[in-house]
Amino acid sequence: MESMDNSAAEQLRSIIERIERLEEEKTNIASDIKDIYGEAKSMGYDVKIIRKVISLRKKQPHELEEEEQLLTLYRMAVGV
Repeated sequence: MESMDNSAAEQLRSIIERIERLEEEKTNIASDIKDIYGEAKSMGYDVKIIRKVISLRKKQPHELEEEEQLLTLYRMAVGV
């Protein structure tokens, strides 16, 4: 097996360390988000609906309209 030169090894080590730090931050952020959902639930809010609202806010207006039209069409087709 070939070995890396020091420069390449240092680059690789740096990349891996940066990814590890970001993964740790991601875990901490996920925990914080979970805590906020728990707080919302304890205040009587429906967490499932909050998640849906957040999902909807990420979409463009034309995407929302298309989704609503399809939902209406499908609901009518199945009698809901």
